[in-house]
Amino acid sequence: MSRVLVIGCGGVASVAIQKCCQNSDVFTEMCIASRTKSKCDALAEKLAPVTKTKITTAQVDADDVNQLIALMKEYQPDLVMNIALPYQDLTIMDACLACGVNYLDTANYEPLDEAKFEYKWQWAYQERFKKAGLTAILGCGFDPGVSGVYTAYAAKHYFKEMHYLDIVDCNAGDHGKAFATNFNPEINIREVTQKGKYYENGKWIYTEPHEIHKPLNYPNIGPKESYVIYHEELESLVKNYPTLKRARFWMTFGQEYLTHLRVIQNIGMARIDPIMYNGVEIVPIQFLKAVLPNPGELGENYVGETSIGCRI
Repeated sequence: MSRVLVIGCGGVASVAIQKCCQNSDVFTEMCIASRTKSKCDALAEKLAPVTKTKITTAQVDADDVNQLIALMKEYQPDLVMNIALPYQDLTIMDACLACGVNYLDTANYEPLDEAKFEYKWQWAYQERFKKAGLTAILGCGFDPGVSGVYTAYAAKHYFKEMHYLDIVDCNAGDHGKAFATNFNPEINIREVTQKGKYYENGKWIYTEPHEIHKPLNYPNIGPKESYVIYHEELESLVKNYPTLKRARFWMTFGQEYLTHLRVIQNIGMARIDPIMYNGVEIVPIQFLKAVLPNPGELGENYVGETSIGCRI
């Protein structure tokens, strides 16, 4: 029996929530909370006929530690699943520590004013969670997440030493849209437009965005042009598997996607700093997010396969 508080109700969160509800013997009670309660209510209503999980909803601003603490004290969860924005990881972790609740997220912290993600901010919490007798599991999505599980499984069952690791992420699906992202557009665009970075011979090598690329062959899909980008699990894996001589992360992008991305950058719509428009302060990439297709609605007409794994 478990009581889980899920913070977030976007595209990724709604998938995770539905998966939890398919395992109602484990996730017996759940509260879905986000800034927009109506989204939580709609998802809870959709799931009610098909799950035995008892679902309630709440409104919370995940940037506000006091609101988070109040909700946790009221709901008394065993676990908080943070599937909100990466900007909010630290406030949610602070609230978990204040309330004595275990923590799990799917993506590491990223400061709002800089397109950069590193584990240093969250790793700084390790001793505090340990002292409180609490567990905090970071990056428990697919990549990061399952990619780390694959690496650990390989180290345990197949190799005495691992020297070379390539995490490969191929999206060969087609959603029928001219341009869309498979998760939050703001986070996705910030992630794939920053400089590349990979680990080799004890140091980090930096590259220009999409500078290193080549075709890789994927099961059931075939060859797809793949690009070296930085992804946070590399930082954790090279730390925990010190025999690694090189570790890289590859992701596929179609030419149409890259063309749209280049235009978005060239016209300033990927900017993360505020600008004034008709007397109102807006952030261009957040405005862009509002007009792009909702990732949570792409599945309806989706065809094709995704292939994600580790080559060791």
